[in-house]
Amino acid sequence: MTAVKPFYARELSEYPVGARRLRLVAVAVLAGLIANFEAEMAPVLPLMLEDLDMSLSTYGLIAAISLIAGAMSAGIGGRLSDTWGRVTVLVPALLFTSFCVYAMVFVQTPRDLLIVRCALSFIEGAAITTTAGLVRDFTPRVGRATAFGFWTWGPVGANFLAAAIAGWTLPIFGSWQSQFVIIGSVALVASLAIAWSIADISPNLRAQVIASVEQIKGHEGEGQVQDWGRARELLRHPHIWAHLVGVTLWLVLYYTFNLYGPTLIQQSFGVTTAQAATVMAYFWVLNLGMLILVGWLSDRFQVRKPVSLVGAVLTTACSVYFIGLMGGNPGIGLLSVAGALLGAFMAIAFVPWMANFSEDAEDVKAILQGTAWGAWGMSVRVMIIVVLLTAPLTVEAAGSWVTWMIIATVCEALFIPAVFLFKGRWRPARRAAGPTALADQPTRRAHDVARGGDTGNRAG
Repeated sequence: MTAVKPFYARELSEYPVGARRLRLVAVAVLAGLIANFEAEMAPVLPLMLEDLDMSLSTYGLIAAISLIAGAMSAGIGGRLSDTWGRVTVLVPALLFTSFCVYAMVFVQTPRDLLIVRCALSFIEGAAITTTAGLVRDFTPRVGRATAFGFWTWGPVGANFLAAAIAGWTLPIFGSWQSQFVIIGSVALVASLAIAWSIADISPNLRAQVIASVEQIKGHEGEGQVQDWGRARELLRHPHIWAHLVGVTLWLVLYYTFNLYGPTLIQQSFGVTTAQAATVMAYFWVLNLGMLILVGWLSDRFQVRKPVSLVGAVLTTACSVYFIGLMGGNPGIGLLSVAGALLGAFMAIAFVPWMANFSEDAEDVKAILQGTAWGAWGMSVRVMIIVVLLTAPLTVEAAGSWVTWMIIATVCEALFIPAVFLFKGRWRPARRAAGPTALADQPTRRAHDVARGGDTGNRAG
């Protein structure tokens, strides 16, 4: 079942190579940044709490409900992007989300905020999921971890962009409404530019496992996909569940720092707000840099699992050390080093995992790539809701952040055994084989998908 393509959805029957492919990857990464940017409101939250006479607990409930809407959207959007095409889903999602950002200007009560945020989150969830599928579509396995490293810049880049814009313009305009006008305008212009620049590869090409550009260069994706697959075809495989459960638990620690990092540091170490922000700045800077370096190394040697395992072990050990520092007076220098290393080690684990998950899902059924990322988007959003609601309650009951950090570290450690259930190599392939030779077997299996077959699984 293939829907009629709308006017804006261009489809490529030949796999793009060279500068054209890199440009399409860059546009997909930009789309991920904009999708995250459209949901930003953290820089003006204190002003909104005061103006709307809203407590922080009320806002937390609103955020949790809107995340439920986003989780539903991620699952639906991922599936639709497989059957309708990524661009068919992405372009209207970005545009409609920018209109929801404009609607934030008219919010006057917490109820208004709930309605608008749920609508925005529902649309935004599909957009973010679709951009992950696009990055995979335009990135062969040789280079995929690096591409996902850049894609991961989206959430962090959105935080930085929103904070920077607020810092520049709030002194000028003085109202939280002004920020949503600016965010909506930037998002609208960027969405139109993305709609003008982005394209899909044909369903037949999406149904193939492409290991290298050299292998596929000049190949045309002719014919029609006969079997679009079902989500249950992915979820009946234990290693797919290992991916989803393992990384969702691993991200508990990441989102603890994402949501509560400055507050956690300030309350645990007695530092000033500015010092806590500085520690988190080191955390994010080293995290961003390591995302690209580790992605390149993983691609260079074409291994995913051992890199993720090393990152998970180092992150767990560093988190244990960080817990040991809590309640003491380690000094801002040591605290900054510990925070920076924690951010770096998290990047080492995550980027190869993204490539590994994408490749394992491909080898089950390549045409279900969007569905796989939709399942991931759902599981992560459910976890964020749990962290958002339970972390403050745990801290309040325990009287400090130590108990919650222990819980988050245990979740982090559970990712380690999950890695052993993933598919893929533990050692680099022999150089003599070359990427093209390595690509032949999975690509021959991938052609079966276009005829309605199943690609099977990679050897572990």
